Amino acid sequence: MRKFDFLIVGGGILGATISLALKKRHPDSSICLVEKEPSLGSHASTRNSGVIHSGVYYDPNSLKSKISKLGAQRMIDFHLENGIKLNRIGKILVCTNENQTNQIDFLLNRAKKNGIEAHLLNKEDLKKMEPESQSYGERSIYIPFTSVGSPRETMNVLESKMIENKITIKTNAAFFKRTKKNEILLSNKEKLSYGIIINTSGAYADKIAHQFDIGKELVILPFRGLYWQLSERSGIKINHLIYPVPDLRYPFLGIHTTTTTDNKIYFGPTASPGFGREHYRGFSGINVGDSFKVLINSAKQLYSNKNNFRNLAIQEAKRMLKMEFFREAKKLVPNLRAEMLMSTSKAGIRAQLYDKDRGELVNDFLAIRGDNDVHILNAISPAWTCSLEMADFICDNYIDNS
Repeated sequence: MRKFDFLIVGGGILGATISLALKKRHPDSSICLVEKEPSLGSHASTRNSGVIHSGVYYDPNSLKSKISKLGAQRMIDFHLENGIKLNRIGKILVCTNENQTNQIDFLLNRAKKNGIEAHLLNKEDLKKMEPESQSYGERSIYIPFTSVGSPRETMNVLESKMIENKITIKTNAAFFKRTKKNEILLSNKEKLSYGIIINTSGAYADKIAHQFDIGKELVILPFRGLYWQLSERSGIKINHLIYPVPDLRYPFLGIHTTTTTDNKIYFGPTASPGFGREHYRGFSGINVGDSFKVLINSAKQLYSNKNNFRNLAIQEAKRMLKMEFFREAKKLVPNLRAEMLMSTSKAGIRAQLYDKDRGELVNDFLAIRGDNDVHILNAISPAWTCSLEMADFICDNYIDNS
């Protein structure tokens, strides 16, 4: 049985960045990362939109706010330093209904508190910058910093750096169970012991944490994010990312546009409950146990209706239908027609943490330290943006100083 100083469970972008941060701090240490899939970054780390978020939305006192700005700049620098495709496109926030208009000043003020460059646009400004869009109330916000990177290329570069630094990578090796203190059994029957174990397993982070008696009141609820691609023959030109002003009571940003590094334009994502932690499309990935938990916990939220969750659930359920999705997308781009939206395999799962005791979704990042175990439980958006900075934050606050 091999022993490692640091054992990381989960080969997504956080597992990769934390392993490299640890190696930099402890060059003589032995580090092992285990991943259940044949390759690293098979799920959220490469299935996200690739948007490098500025951090404009987040409460200045939140962990997201503290990490986002530095994390975003580091991710941009990482792309530039490693020759990874980068689209420095900028974002425009528009109002799609009257209720959003009173959020413009609030978001401009929050951007100022978070140190994010943001500009108020009037109707004429928006028309010049984004002729295909409009904003209810004739005011919108331009955030020039927001960019789009390449999640797959980023993951490939990180993996190469891990190999260069002689970090042990074990794929096709899922965490099976904790056998005793400082020892785990993998799905391939291999046993590993460790000094410190770091749980970065994303959609399965709660299951592993519970084996360490951590966060028993916390469970992952998977939300499916589906996209539609804008036809290249549509004749519609979009110059920036176009987002609706979000409802900050929820951790979802609404249907928006994303222009990738290869200039494909997508509308999405939805945020409907998934019936499995890998339930991307159709019946594939549906898990009976997860489905039951999703139904029970969603029913509790619908009943309590905290933060008007019932309205959000109904709204997102409708968007599963193309015509309802189209109606929402058309609010961003009025000249859009339904036939311009093409089906695509692009889909992701948001591993959203839910607090059963409070009966509400957890909006901020969350990590918990045990005896010699660290669990990153709520690595939701913008975790990909923040991953390099978050790795140092986790090392500083949960590993080296604990």
